Amino acid sequence: MEVMTPRGPAFVEIDEVPGARLLLVLTHGSAGGVDAPDLLAVRDAAMGAGASVARVTQAFRVAGARAPGSPVRQDEAWEIVLSELRARLPGLPVVQGGRSNGARVACRTAKAVGAAAVVALAFPLHPPGRPERSRAGELRGAGVDVLVVNGDRDPFGVPDAADAARLVVLPGEGHDLKKDPARVGEVVAEWITRYGGPPRQGSTGRRRRPRVDQAAPTSGSGR
Repeated sequence: MEVMTPRGPAFVEIDEVPGARLLLVLTHGSAGGVDAPDLLAVRDAAMGAGASVARVTQAFRVAGARAPGSPVRQDEAWEIVLSELRARLPGLPVVQGGRSNGARVACRTAKAVGAAAVVALAFPLHPPGRPERSRAGELRGAGVDVLVVNGDRDPFGVPDAADAARLVVLPGEGHDLKKDPARVGEVVAEWITRYGGPPRQGSTGRRRRPRVDQAAPTSGSGR
């Protein structure tokens, strides 16, 4: 699916699940793509939990750029993509997210697009070596529940538990979250189901209360 934005075309790959309870929309980091190991693992686990999944290659990446440029322009393009997705898959609650820069745009636009929640993978709390340039305000300003999944060796830092509805810190993982992507998928799939619609036929419909938790970082943390 191609969506035209003011920054050019964005590409969307949609994996639909019959009787889906929600739509999970994922996107990449600044220089990455939608086939990153953690994004693919999240897609597979989410589909197994009854979610249709859309992976968005943003317009700046389609154009070959390795940085998103103006956040205002990036957010404007993202909101257009989400509008098109809602029109194509109407009636489904939307959870949106991504890895690194993709997590940032998902937080910034959550309220504007009416997302039920945000999944932030490898949220880049600050540029490497520059903890004074914190981006925690984007997490706190999302206006919806945010799940953060970071590695304890991420040179971009690890958010505080107070900055999100739930924080999961995975020991031994770096910014790419590729040591055990299946674990990332499991964490996300378990969390997003509470934001879906009525259970599919044959589902127990059991829901769990949101929680805040944090695994203790190891001494090798890249914070």
